[in-house]
Amino acid sequence: MEFHKLTVVELAKLIHRREVMPHEVIIDIFKRIQEVEPKVKAYITLSIDKAYDMAREAENTIFSGKNKLLTGIPIAVKDNICTKGIPTTCASKILYNFYPPYESTVTSKLLAQKYILPGKTNMDEFAMGSSTENSAFQITRNPWDLERVPGGSSGGSAAAVAADECIAALGSDTGGSIRQPASFCGVVGLKPTYGRVSRFGLVAFASSLDQIGPITKCVTDAALLMNVIAGHDSMDSTSAPIEPTDFTEYLGHDVKGLKIGIPKEYFIEGIDKEVEERIQEAIKKLEDLGCIPIEISLPHTEYAVATYYIVATSEASSNLARYDGVKYGLRAPGKDLLEMYMKTRSKGFGAEVKRRIMLGTYCLSAGYYDAYYKKALQVRTLIKNDFEKAFEKVDFIITPTAPSPAFKIGEKIDDPLQMYLSDIFTISINLAGVPAISIPCGFSEKGLPIGLQIIGKPFDEARILQLSYAYEQSTPWHKMKPTL
Repeated sequence: MEFHKLTVVELAKLIHRREVMPHEVIIDIFKRIQEVEPKVKAYITLSIDKAYDMAREAENTIFSGKNKLLTGIPIAVKDNICTKGIPTTCASKILYNFYPPYESTVTSKLLAQKYILPGKTNMDEFAMGSSTENSAFQITRNPWDLERVPGGSSGGSAAAVAADECIAALGSDTGGSIRQPASFCGVVGLKPTYGRVSRFGLVAFASSLDQIGPITKCVTDAALLMNVIAGHDSMDSTSAPIEPTDFTEYLGHDVKGLKIGIPKEYFIEGIDKEVEERIQEAIKKLEDLGCIPIEISLPHTEYAVATYYIVATSEASSNLARYDGVKYGLRAPGKDLLEMYMKTRSKGFGAEVKRRIMLGTYCLSAGYYDAYYKKALQVRTLIKNDFEKAFEKVDFIITPTAPSPAFKIGEKIDDPLQMYLSDIFTISINLAGVPAISIPCGFSEKGLPIGLQIIGKPFDEARILQLSYAYEQSTPWHKMKPTL
């Protein structure tokens, strides 16, 4: 049986009934990886020996009658989430030899479930990018068209799920880095509310924006993973003290009468025609399910890109100062401390990371702090207020996830501004700290997936999943698979 094609819920049932054992599953997964990974390049590190050890532990748990929801399930992890004793590189030369001495909270929770880690997935270096072309090691390719990008920065995780190189994956989302690659690869990607999932052990890009979330083959799987990874964590000072929720309880509930807001600022000149058509069809489908569409306005949307790239680069400039060749990672020799610092960072950081550090340092420098960073924080508050006002009228907000389907490798890499604009529909959600999901809603004429973004109120992930599930079950898109 081709276990790699199954969802989490399907495979978990087989394991629970002992119709399949974890070692059989991981053998099948690595066989699949061997077949397609040379084309897709979704992984930076494959933890083969560790995975077989984890499979044996999972089987011991099953035989003792203590198996849990994710026991024996192969789940890939983005390479900026710390895994003890397994390289965590952030796709950067500066961390190529870094083996974390501790586990992140999310992977600790998965370990408690006795999951299996097939490997760490490729990404844009330090999560800075929208195409996974900024990795120091390789370019990941979109399983639907190998000449196109999978999105970023969690492109490796999204591509691995779409190509059936794992059953599910974890990503991180700073400005759309779960949702945009989920859209490009035709899978489900959920960015939780800021503080809903612990960031302890996530290598920081922009600390007030970063959030870990699931990338899965279906909405039910996203709910299952959220049941495990969500929750308060005393190790994370930004973790919200919210009571645990069973996200699966909301799946299958009626959505009739729910109000969905359609922001006029998201249907603008420049959006791909096929994307707009698929989103309008999705809105019509939601109407057929009983939802009530209401036109709304998010008036400060036009300032979101500028605001995001000031806030994010400023925080990145501060966070990446720790990579100096002294504490861990790469160290380049120099005649004195300053030269060692400079050579280490020059050799260790890629072009995009250097660009963002310089932008952020400039925005935080004396004489410019008030003009840029302080003003960006003020506009961020206005953007957050826009969402609060909108949610007084509607239950959800519906938008495209990305302004176009996946673009070709190399198409935007030399034009940073065009690359940054590919996140135009996702970054406001991070600035406001609200949850959002991308789910497949159709394809372009060239057979490229298109994603529908559903945005909810803070800590309303359960109802986002409820609406997403209702749409998913009434359409065929989540069943479509790329032919590699």
